[in-house]
Amino acid sequence: MKFKTLVVLALVAAVPALACAKKPKKVGEEVAVQAAEEVDDDDEPTITEECVMNVSLFHEAVKNKMFADAYEPWWDVYKNCPNANKSIYSDGAKIVEALYQATADKTEKERLAKLAIEMQDKRIKYFGKDPKYPKAYILGEKGLAYIDFYGEDKYEEARKCLRESAEGMGIKSKMAVLKALVDVSYSLYKADPDDKAEQMIGDYELASGLLADQAADPDNKNAELAAKQKDYVDNIFAISGAADCNKLDELYADDVEDNKTNLDVLQKIVKLYKRVRCTESDVYFAACEAAHKLQPTDESAAGCASMAAKKGDYEAAVKYYDQAIQLATVDEEYEDVADYQYNAAVYCYSNLKRYPEARRYAQASIATLTNLGMTKGQGRCYIIIGMAYAATRLYGNDPKGTILNKTVYWAAVDKFVKAKQIDPSVEAAANDCISTYAKYFPTKEERFDLPNEFSGSTYYVGGWIGETTTIR
Repeated sequence: MKFKTLVVLALVAAVPALACAKKPKKVGEEVAVQAAEEVDDDDEPTITEECVMNVSLFHEAVKNKMFADAYEPWWDVYKNCPNANKSIYSDGAKIVEALYQATADKTEKERLAKLAIEMQDKRIKYFGKDPKYPKAYILGEKGLAYIDFYGEDKYEEARKCLRESAEGMGIKSKMAVLKALVDVSYSLYKADPDDKAEQMIGDYELASGLLADQAADPDNKNAELAAKQKDYVDNIFAISGAADCNKLDELYADDVEDNKTNLDVLQKIVKLYKRVRCTESDVYFAACEAAHKLQPTDESAAGCASMAAKKGDYEAAVKYYDQAIQLATVDEEYEDVADYQYNAAVYCYSNLKRYPEARRYAQASIATLTNLGMTKGQGRCYIIIGMAYAATRLYGNDPKGTILNKTVYWAAVDKFVKAKQIDPSVEAAANDCISTYAKYFPTKEERFDLPNEFSGSTYYVGGWIGETTTIR
């Protein structure tokens, strides 16, 4: 007996990844290797020396991708001691997948597909309380198995597993599970858009939110991949049709009305509407206003700004954007600050006719983007500054003043040129502005009539503009 005990211990030592975590239980004078987790089952299988030997055999075969050789010892362990080790299920999934792909026999494929699902249920039974890979994690594997082995025929079952996995694992969710949840939910929505729209939106919100958390986690070595996966699910949702603003209003109008004191619900609705760019909706405005009263955030302030602008109260809109700028979290939402600053610049220029203020907001937006190392977005700010210059009359209405007023167009065109140089995305708009305002430059005859003012190659445009420009 002593010799057999030493054999068992030697096998466990030789395969440390397969070693069991629980205190050994004596069976006669022998030591049986125990399961990694307690199982509430009076008939818990006994783990024999043969089980331990077979675990070692199939594990080594899987490591060497010899899946056909791995199957027999794996199957023996799976049938007789399914509580022996977690590798029965992690390796077993690889074995079953390989054999499924290798066979063309329909009956065998059906057997292996059924086995792939059954295996996850058995793993939950014996290892569902594992601290690292608990039931929620295993349900994610089950959902992926449904997709791999059954495809569209089992999308409903797959979605339920994937959803429960994401809810249970939270930020620790497997990225493949989150992506698959949105993919499957999208397919179900396409098949029945009237009934599945709310489900699609909920699944997207859950997956996108968790991927955003993973992408923002400084300790996550896969943060960059999480950000890419988030972009993917965002795109899926954007093209799904479930993001239609009217559809969202139908789904969330009552929720906003019923939850005006529930900050968590209101903020989720605000974020969703903002994400899908439904920020002209009355439901969005109502959610922003209610959330802003409870706890102001940059998002609720920006929503209130849009609401004020829609009502024609641009003074209030700019004030709300000031709040949004102050409330925004610099390290997470700094790019949003640039948008808030730009929007305030637009209202100051186009609606309030406060041109110096418009330039101040536009310059602030440029500075924000520069600090982020971004050039895209700066071009639109330079265009606003140029437009503000072009709308300015610095001098009187006498003949001399009429000519000097045209000098602002030189300064304006400077900004349009700068806009397309730094941000090619606005080149077409900048060229249109240049073409429009270059026609109003002071003519040679007009400059000849004012030799003192136009004696050199440059000209200083005074007033609030205060810039030197080139005469042309």
